[in-house]
Amino acid sequence: MLKEELLKRGVSKNLINAYRGLPKSIYIFFIVQIVNRFGDFVVPFLTLYLTQKLGLSFEATGVIVMLASLVRIPGSLFGGKFADLLGRKKVYVLAQTLAGVLLVPCAFQKNPSINIICILLATFFNGAVRPSINSIIADILPPHKRQLGYSLNYLGINIGVALGPIVAGFLFNHSLPLLFLGDALTSFFAVTLVVRYVSEVNSISAEAAVTEEEKDESENIFKALYKRPHIIILLMIYIIYSAVYTQHRFSLPIMLDNTFLAQGPEKFGWLMSINALTVITSTMWITTITKRVKPINNLGLAGVLYAIGFGMIGEIHTFFLFIISTILWTFGEILMATNFGTYIANNSPRNYRARFSALSNISNAIGGSLGTSLMGVYIGTRGINSVWQIIFVISCLAAILMFTLSINTCR
Repeated sequence: MLKEELLKRGVSKNLINAYRGLPKSIYIFFIVQIVNRFGDFVVPFLTLYLTQKLGLSFEATGVIVMLASLVRIPGSLFGGKFADLLGRKKVYVLAQTLAGVLLVPCAFQKNPSINIICILLATFFNGAVRPSINSIIADILPPHKRQLGYSLNYLGINIGVALGPIVAGFLFNHSLPLLFLGDALTSFFAVTLVVRYVSEVNSISAEAAVTEEEKDESENIFKALYKRPHIIILLMIYIIYSAVYTQHRFSLPIMLDNTFLAQGPEKFGWLMSINALTVITSTMWITTITKRVKPINNLGLAGVLYAIGFGMIGEIHTFFLFIISTILWTFGEILMATNFGTYIANNSPRNYRARFSALSNISNAIGGSLGTSLMGVYIGTRGINSVWQIIFVISCLAAILMFTLSINTCR
């Protein structure tokens, strides 16, 4: 018993120590992500706001929600380009501030057109934020520590996501103006933390070693990509991964309705909570276990976990097995979130790092769009139960492609 207790304590200590010794800015961004995602009140409730509060039709709401997803793509490209040219911190502060400012008018006036325009513009600038953060993490950490940096950043995101919707739901029902003001104020608070505690990052970091893959590129971005075919291939495979992953919020709730009937929405809510809890409790030890494995191989393993976790859904009927399924595909999600950005950063020229990060956001958006639109057609013709067989096959194919890519890369 004593030996087991010492072993447990040793494991816990090692897990905590994994995040020690990182630069202060990494911990600041961990807090920033908690604050930002905790205060991300508007987007999760956008559909309900448009239909219940503004009285729009489902058709109009669908178009606006689609636009809210699409405007993130040019926002990401905008943020990536100017983060490379002007500085990561400058672009983050500007984009995050504008995203917050644009939500303030929505709290004080009720003109639907103005509110919708403000929300779409705020979403555009939110899309510009992510490449800056990803680039800052890559700039201040050497390659062998980047997985830990992205892991801690991802953990902060999910802590905020786990807590924020509870507050947002209360504000939506009881004080709608505070929904917008709360979102804006948390953005301003996050910006204040960055302005005060994070210095503008020079991509030629004093700590990070300069590798051949990260040397500045004198060509334009298209030629820079052409010289790195493995990045192009990775982004194409990432489209497949994103199409698979988006089924957790598209096909899964439909499957639960089909399996549990009236209890389907409640069961889906529980699985999403289990997903968030799994991320919060497992990210640290999964990162610790896999940190010595090449990021590209971890991405291949994520595909395997997607195949098992999503593939088994078509063969199960008890809620307990749905919980097991959710835990498995969440493990794959963790590996994707903590290794994809690491691989992109380790293989990107420093002066194009933010733009390469923006391209990954585009791949994610394309995959999500294809995953919902094509699977919607497939469900209509073949039924929801047959979805998971094709998802299993697609996930296995993506994993094989990722492991094949690993054979030809060294990072």
